[in-house]
Amino acid sequence: MSDNQHLMTTYAPMDVTFDHGEGAILWDTDGKQYLDALAGIAVCGLGHAHPAVTSAISEQAAKLLHTSNLYQIENQQLLADELCRLSGLDSVFFSNSGAEANEAAIKIARMYGNSKGISSPSIIVMENSFHGRTMATLSATGNRNVQAGFEPLVQGFIRAPFNNVEAIENIAGNSSNVVAVMVEPIQGESGIVVPDTDYLNKLRKICDDNDWLLILDEIQTGMGRTGKWFAYQHNGILPDIMTLAKSLGNGVPVGACVASSKAAAVMKPGSHGSTFGGNPLACAAALAVIRTITQENLVERAATIGKLLQDKLSAALGNIAGVSEIRGMGLMIGIQLEKPCKQLMTEALHQGLLISVQSEHVIRLLPPLTINEEQIDTLITTLSSVVISFLQQEAA
Repeated sequence: MSDNQHLMTTYAPMDVTFDHGEGAILWDTDGKQYLDALAGIAVCGLGHAHPAVTSAISEQAAKLLHTSNLYQIENQQLLADELCRLSGLDSVFFSNSGAEANEAAIKIARMYGNSKGISSPSIIVMENSFHGRTMATLSATGNRNVQAGFEPLVQGFIRAPFNNVEAIENIAGNSSNVVAVMVEPIQGESGIVVPDTDYLNKLRKICDDNDWLLILDEIQTGMGRTGKWFAYQHNGILPDIMTLAKSLGNGVPVGACVASSKAAAVMKPGSHGSTFGGNPLACAAALAVIRTITQENLVERAATIGKLLQDKLSAALGNIAGVSEIRGMGLMIGIQLEKPCKQLMTEALHQGLLISVQSEHVIRLLPPLTINEEQIDTLITTLSSVVISFLQQEAA
């Protein structure tokens, strides 16, 4: 196997290479088996090598990969129809990633502001948020580690504490150039931070009262992960813009900026574009994902099996000294420890379990929506053993 000498050091990958997978299981190049409780960071919602996605990719690859957006693309039109039907929104711009989808949302908000005569439009974004690594999206992100070294950042963002409505109201009373609020329904990269149940409803009202756009970054929460197609559906509201990526293509790169007619109306031919966005292959994969989630009732299943997983985690770890909180929604779960626990990623890997650790203290679980109860029991047993051993060692 080749080493990494010719790869830029933008990552520090763990010492394992995966060869193939099936469902929630992966095998490395030595034949060792792993339970994937991370799903490629919320990407493989249907698990690995799902036959419906494999078939859709194979069939489309044998027909046509790319023509460009100079021409109509049937799969793109069909996928846009499905996303608008599921979301209640009106139109879609397709990209290749979540960062690009968020970039499109930011551009729409700025165009919206300029259409209202606001020459320096600003977007309210949240502390500890994550929206991507392009210059605009890392500027919107509330994490100095992501931004460090890339100054000067893109201007036009006002930061507020997450889950603090009063802070947004204060900004509304003191700024005349705000045009939008951009927020994750649940903050994923900062450690599965779940806001108050009425937080999004209150943001929706503030945006309505001030004629602002409400932009929801559903890149990690979308496509059934929280027990609804999109997390905002728990609140019975509609955003003006929603962004998607990750599990939309189950591993095939595809992003979407889905907007209401109010927001999308400001974009005209030439306003924005993407060479690869919405290509026939990516859209075929995404259509297969939507069909499969629907046919297998995976949205409802994410709600029920996610509660089962959280209940079992609480039973196994909730009373353990050093575990401060277990939280989440659907199959998006965080276990917060009192001490930094980054090393648990390596220790779990050695035990055949894939997890991540966010914000130093939070174990993040994002298993496939297809994970079964037997695999959940394996996850609980393995993770509990790793966590308890770690905490006992730290206490000694």
